[in-house]
Amino acid sequence: MEIIPAIDLRGGKVVRLVQGDPARETRYGDDPAAVAAEWERCGAPRLHVVDLDGALGGTPANQEALAAIFRTIQIPAEVGGGIRSLAAVRAVLDLGAAVAVLGTAAIRDPRLLEAACAAFPGRIALGLDARGGLLSVAGWTETTALRATDLARKASDLPLAAIIYTDIQRDGMLAGPNLAELHAVAAATRIPVIASGGVSSVEDIHALKALASVGVTGVIVGKALYDGRLGLEAALAAGRA
Repeated sequence: MEIIPAIDLRGGKVVRLVQGDPARETRYGDDPAAVAAEWERCGAPRLHVVDLDGALGGTPANQEALAAIFRTIQIPAEVGGGIRSLAAVRAVLDLGAAVAVLGTAAIRDPRLLEAACAAFPGRIALGLDARGGLLSVAGWTETTALRATDLARKASDLPLAAIIYTDIQRDGMLAGPNLAELHAVAAATRIPVIASGGVSSVEDIHALKALASVGVTGVIVGKALYDGRLGLEAALAAGRA
């Protein structure tokens, strides 16, 4: 089970939101590159970076912070938030991202997802952010009628790097992952699934490892790491055990 620290960027700073609510922000650092370097030093195999301003505004907005991160670390990073055109995909990959994450754009324009996968096979991840199994878009401000499992199934034949499934109601709540919904999403697709939202303990990681048989291969951890509830070394050890 791959353990992936999250770095959420807003205004060039490292922050965490509760359930994606911009009004419920906690700032954890003024130097994203230094935070990234610390996670790398502690053994993180990769990073998950989200441009929150991009997600809410519709276009990437933290390029300077991203560039500083890529100049500092050697491990790969997947980046999402506001990437809603093929040009934006190309730009973030050229900047240094290993993988571009498409969420809103993939839901609103499936042809863009197909075109991005064709242009950059193995370097696109599909971000599925859901409330009660229904996908949300535009920085989690709009809920659609489309189920995460349905889009995961439709994307099975694309050359995706991964599907990243985030349970919005669990995100930042430290209440444990939504195992039932993760199982349903992973069972619906042949693409490896990365879990996000709610992880707060070694026990949560062990619970996710039980879903490896259906294709859950990694977990993104954010607030628990920043609040000190879960040490990265302990999380990595649990992932390897």
